[in-house]
Amino acid sequence: MLLDTAPIEHLSGAWGPMGALADTDGSARHPHLHQLRTGSLPLRDLADAVHHIARLHGRHPGLIDYAAAHGRRPVECDWLEAGAEAFVVERANLARLVAAAGPLPSTPGHAESEAAAAAQRHALDMLAQSDRAGCATGAALALAIDWVAIRAVLDRAAACFGLDPLPARLPIPEETVSVVDALAREAAHERAMLFGAQQVFAQHRGLWDLLEARTSARSRA
Repeated sequence: MLLDTAPIEHLSGAWGPMGALADTDGSARHPHLHQLRTGSLPLRDLADAVHHIARLHGRHPGLIDYAAAHGRRPVECDWLEAGAEAFVVERANLARLVAAAGPLPSTPGHAESEAAAAAQRHALDMLAQSDRAGCATGAALALAIDWVAIRAVLDRAAACFGLDPLPARLPIPEETVSVVDALAREAAHERAMLFGAQQVFAQHRGLWDLLEARTSARSRA
């Protein structure tokens, strides 16, 4: 572990309810993610999700890699280095899932959804390369926290496509919260971290909205 874990309820300021922030703004409560995770949608929808998650987070350098170049404090740099190393495994997992999922499912309005996906990638890249102290780190922390919910969909896909799920390697949520607690001691830094995190959560919600719309379009075709 990077730091001793800190109970979520003991954190202070805007970052205090870290679990609530992820729960409210992140992926976990999105109905489409829930349907994918529980297997109530066809395999083509699961394949679509795998392809789009890989488009956002399967590239190198990715969000955490970019953010690592903008860390300023030792605890920040240590966490980002560990996160970037862990995400090497996550990218490899995405690559094998994409191969197992087969081609991207044909979907009406594909050009429009392609443009939306490209805009999401661009927004994440900009957040991860922000020079505002704390913003890029907040974005990377949000990805690690939200990855718990995203990984549940990927593990479901692995099972459906005949693959053994790989152990997740990102820092555990409690450890991530501990790093936030150590960093969010200055108001300006805290605000920037919160902004970066909220924007990543917003892009992820946009991803599930997009996937839900694509599912609906295929069902009407």
